[in-house]
Amino acid sequence: MIRLVLGYPELVAVGTPLLVIIPTAITGAVSYARRGSADIRAGVTLGLWGCATSVLGAVASTWVGGSVVLMLTAALILYMAFEMIGQSRASAAAHHEGEAVSINGETPSRRRPIWILGAITGLYSGFLGLGGGFVIVPLLGRWFGYPVKRAIGTSLVAMSVLAIPGAITHYLLGNIELDLAAGLMIGVVPGALLGAKLTAVAQERHVRMGFAMMLMMAGAALALSESGVL
Repeated sequence: MIRLVLGYPELVAVGTPLLVIIPTAITGAVSYARRGSADIRAGVTLGLWGCATSVLGAVASTWVGGSVVLMLTAALILYMAFEMIGQSRASAAAHHEGEAVSINGETPSRRRPIWILGAITGLYSGFLGLGGGFVIVPLLGRWFGYPVKRAIGTSLVAMSVLAIPGAITHYLLGNIELDLAAGLMIGVVPGALLGAKLTAVAQERHVRMGFAMMLMMAGAALALSESGVL
């Protein structure tokens, strides 16, 4: 939206959201944790491993250029939107057929080391200027069997940690507009609190589909903007 609506340069649209994400993620993480809908240990692990790779991603984004980064961002967002839709359909089918549905992450795929997801998330977070929730949430569901609400809460914990080194790197590279970031924080922090409250009372399948639709709209708008259609 920074690029599409406000017309800022590509790399500013990549770097500035990382700074905005930090207070937003912390606010949301606290709200989810109070409801017991966040795996704090897993989130911190994801965040710390993400810190190790986010700086590399931030530097790489400057090398390849903002336009390429934004197109890759759009493609990844759209892919994860379809991933969430597929998970929602699979969950609905399993529930309809009376199959057991994991609610605590204890599935065979739990044996996959969670630090791998953290390292991957940090790399693309720094590179794409995103906190990582739109990838962490679907993959916590697919790889580790997390229900969507717990996955969202855990991703917010991770984002609170891993966005910091990426934001610092982008600031040093001149890719962050502090006035813009401050203005965005005024709106997004209350929005994070409201979103957490709405998610708490919504059904799992509605949250999953809503998350997927949000990703699809954001990815499509970004792709159309960078291709010159919008």
